[in-house]
Amino acid sequence: MMCVVEIFSEWLVPVLLIIIPFYGLVKKAKVYEIFIEGAKEGLDVVVRIFPSLLAMLVAIGVLRASGALNLLAQILMPFTQKIGMPEELVPLALIRPLSGSGALGIATELMKTYGADSFIGKMASAMYGSTETTFYVLAVYFGAVGIKNIRHSIVSGIFADIVAIISCVFYSRIFF
Repeated sequence: MMCVVEIFSEWLVPVLLIIIPFYGLVKKAKVYEIFIEGAKEGLDVVVRIFPSLLAMLVAIGVLRASGALNLLAQILMPFTQKIGMPEELVPLALIRPLSGSGALGIATELMKTYGADSFIGKMASAMYGSTETTFYVLAVYFGAVGIKNIRHSIVSGIFADIVAIISCVFYSRIFF
């Protein structure tokens, strides 16, 4: 069975790259022109969302470099201790709504330090998988469609992240 999955995964993209243009030719579509038009639209989207994405990435860099993230972690420490969250996971909980790659880096470091099968490793995995990169989603997807009024979305997204983190701690304590 594993051999079939490996073969399927290796050949899926090349086969699609052959089938889709062939299907377009059969339907008498101008495949190359349609591709170029789609690429132009994609570039327009990139240009439209780039300022929001750049502002978010700069803000993340400033927060990390200035020590504000560490200060916020210290401020939240009494609350996180009360709910049973290990202090090692606080940076992951803080960075996840901002940056998926930053959170992945923190989670990877936790796995290397404590092990993937440790309590911290399992809770980090659950936390990484149950939360969202809220500010990234708002910057990229809302920016792509031109939505400017995002205040309720921010509150809803952050609330969902907080609920996910608290639930992750609660259920990790039960199951792990």
